[in-house]
Amino acid sequence: MTTIDLERYFERIGFRGAPAANLEVLQRLHALHPEKIPFENLSPFLGEAVKLDPASLEDKLVRGERGGWCFEHNLLFSYVLLAIGFDVTRLAARVRWNVAAGVTTARSHMLMLIRLGDIDYIADVGFGGLTLTAALRLATGVEQQTPLEPHRISAANGGYILEAKVGGAWQALYTFDLAEQHLVDYEVSNWYLANHPQSQFVTGILAARTAADRRYALRNTRLAVHHAGGETERRILTCVDEYRATLEETFRIRLPQTSLLDTKIAQMIAANPAA
Repeated sequence: MTTIDLERYFERIGFRGAPAANLEVLQRLHALHPEKIPFENLSPFLGEAVKLDPASLEDKLVRGERGGWCFEHNLLFSYVLLAIGFDVTRLAARVRWNVAAGVTTARSHMLMLIRLGDIDYIADVGFGGLTLTAALRLATGVEQQTPLEPHRISAANGGYILEAKVGGAWQALYTFDLAEQHLVDYEVSNWYLANHPQSQFVTGILAARTAADRRYALRNTRLAVHHAGGETERRILTCVDEYRATLEETFRIRLPQTSLLDTKIAQMIAANPAA
């Protein structure tokens, strides 16, 4: 059984209360995690290894006040849930968000199946700019409210497709099935995404964080704040100091102490002019 410092994790996300394996606790943890621990890919952007062992996840995302990407977030969350006593099965998904119809993607995303009594839920605290803010019942054809966008799960090709209502229209996020995955399955995709020279996680910066009434999303130099009421604020980050301040203050990332970060941010800004 993996040992996780639950007290330190609860302090990191601001959870107060008894950590019981029930729906109320699951939903509270699921709302707090993506608000307090951001999605970010600074490690692969800087050429650093992305480690998935429990000690490294805890050291980076909890003690180090950093964020991570889907494997880091959801593995850490799964260890926390297991330590509390939840019934957790780790799954994999094929991303459909911003993917053209007819294009088959790899199983490059992680999510979880949580069983509470005789009811199954899916949990996912690591899908970037559209990370779930609540666990969803594994029920097809039902619109489910979350603290932010409505979601629904539909049957698709022997599995499921998760969709979010964005701008009044249903948008596909990813497809998945219930085949259990193991750490070695994630290690393959994790290494590929962190090392392939054309990976978006190697060539640029992506960051995301939720709040009670909005989402913050950064893709290279483009910053967006999506409010729950539908309004979106957008701006372009044009200098290194502004960029660092945004990562630290908006996304609450304790930045790596390396001069390479400033150098690579400057190069990215130059490659993505405001025009």
